[in-house]
This record gives sequence, C-alpha cells and structure tokens, in this order.
Amino acid sequence: MSRHHDPSPSHARERGRKTHRTPAARTLRPVIAALGAAALVSACGAGGATGAATPATASASAATSASGGTPDSWSGAPTDPKKVPIGDGKVEQTGAKQGYAWSCRAADGTIGGAQKDGPWIDRKSKTWDSTSKVSVQGSHTWPQADYSETVSGTHRVIKSTGLPTHEVTGTFPIQPSDPAYQYDFNPNTIKQKAVGYTLPLNPTAAAHPSCLAGQVGILKNGVLLFAGFDGEDRDAVAHETQDACDGHPAPTEEYHYHDIPSCLLNATEGKRSTLVGYALDGYGIYVERDAKGNLPTNADLDECHGRTSTVEWNGKQTSIYHYVATKEFPYTAGCFHGTNNTPAPSGPPPARKAPVAAPTSR
Repeated sequence: MSRHHDPSPSHARERGRKTHRTPAARTLRPVIAALGAAALVSACGAGGATGAATPATASASAATSASGGTPDSWSGAPTDPKKVPIGDGKVEQTGAKQGYAWSCRAADGTIGGAQKDGPWIDRKSKTWDSTSKVSVQGSHTWPQADYSETVSGTHRVIKSTGLPTHEVTGTFPIQPSDPAYQYDFNPNTIKQKAVGYTLPLNPTAAAHPSCLAGQVGILKNGVLLFAGFDGEDRDAVAHETQDACDGHPAPTEEYHYHDIPSCLLNATEGKRSTLVGYALDGYGIYVERDAKGNLPTNADLDECHGRTSTVEWNGKQTSIYHYVATKEFPYTAGCFHGTNNTPAPSGPPPARKAPVAAPTSR
C-alpha cells in the first residue's frame, strides 16, 4: 500500500511530543522557546464544502474569570500527557460534533501516514504517550523564512515563505538510520513555498459550520496548520512522526503542523491568552490557559473546537469567537465556524510511496 499523505491541499501527517530527542534538539529547545516567545509578542503587537449542521455555539461550562477572558478553572481534568486519548474513529463526514473533526472527504487507505504503531501507542487503552514519542532527528535553520501581516481595508493580508521563522526543523526525508524511520519513513523534502491569504479582519459566523478539506490555517511563525487527521482519518499527531518542533513536510513539500507545536506552546507559558495563528475563515487560533496554567479540553469547547470570550483582537480587547488549542484530538479546529473562501482541493494529492530501496540521502 502506498503511504504518507495528508488530508488536504498539501496534506500533512502528524506530530508528536517526544522523549527520544537528539542532544542537539534538547540543547536547542530553550533557545527555540525564547525565540518563539519573542516572535509571538512582536507579531501580536502589530474551504471546504459547506453542509448543514447545528450552528456552532459554544458548550463550554467553565466559569470565566472576572476579566471575561480565560476561566480560572476549566470544566474538566487536564489532559494527561502520558495518556492522551487517540483520535482514531473521531473523523466525521456528515457534520460537526464536539470532540470530532468534520472532514470534506472520505478516508483513503492508499494515502496514509505512519506505516506502523510506535510503542507510545496503547491500543488497549486507546491512548498514546506524548512524552515518549520518537522525534525525527536533525536541526536545520531557514534564513529565507519570512512572515508578514498587513491590513488592507477590511482584510488582513498574510504572506509567508512557508518556513518557520524562529524554529529549526528536522532532517527530511527521514533517514534509514533515524529511529523514527521504522515507524514513518516520510520521503518528502521541505521547500520554500509562497503562501498568501486575504482574510476578513472581523470574521462573522456562517449560517452553518463547514467541513475541513485538510488545511486549517496558518500560524504566526509562517508555518501552515493542517487538520489533526491523516489520509486514513487516523489521529495524525498520535501516529505520525515529526521533528523537535512537531512539524514535517507533505508530499507537496510544504512544511506544516497538525496541532499547535510544542515549541510555540512552550513560548506561551505564563500567559493566559496568546494569539498564535489564523484559520482560513479569518478567526484567530489561540493558546488559552486557566489560572493554573492548564489548557482546556474538548469539554470546554464547541463542535468547531472554539468558544466566544474576550481576547486581544486587532489590537484591542474584544469579545469574539476563536479556536482554542488542546492537547487532545482534534487539537485546533473540528470544523469552520465562519466562511472559508479558500479554494477546496479537487481531490487527494498523489499517493506517497515507500522507497524502493532504503536511501542514504535525498
């Protein structure tokens, strides 16, 4: 079976949190976090086919703080990083559902991601250990990385080279000597790609939510964000292997994430609410923490994985709908709350094929 593809215009496989890191990755992590924090602070200063479903209304029950922003405590227990629920079986083709992802296409068994389960997957308990997942080795910087936001009338114009501005990437294609190769041989390379979006400055809710064609949006470090499922509708973050910043390339050579990567999550520690990116419908993607520093769970969010509360938006405190990161599937967005005006793909990308012989380099 030919493998390794992602479910969107440039589909992506998954990420992981890891324990088996190279010395370089462990050394660079504090530097990455510091640079990521600076990047987020400076940046913050400045569709898929539709279908009928219940309106995307928040179902979160946690009491908000006096500021009207993030709550003092989320409604449920924090996600255990050693026992993260696997999102397999939580991709819908018929409509939006809390804790699920609504996909515009049916699963295709010929464009999957990882070739076999890693030891971090516990099929019996239907959980995975994000602290022991293997990471792709290597450390590469990208001087040509660039990201910008400008305002033009009632729109936000975003341009990027598709490369991370303040993070390093692993070595792709994954080398046979890399421990990650035995689970996920990802033969794709990372290349610069001109990325541009014109999004509404003040997005509005659509009459009904809409499905995800694969790509969710773009993060403020210039990297594309894809949905949390792979070509076989499995939990991409749990199964596929990524580098130290939870990214990897698609068959179309676009570097991307399937959730908010650990390097950006680390950069938001100590902050209650941080804008980290934009969905294709124009709404913001945030990392939000309660008074104890915990991220929410699916129980705190609606069927599109968002909620309405007061956040910093367009330079001022505004009560607006937004997507919120979690450590459990679907991770960032389960559907689009607003109108996604970006072109939908005409079909799945070309299948990702296993190497005929184990390459020493690509």
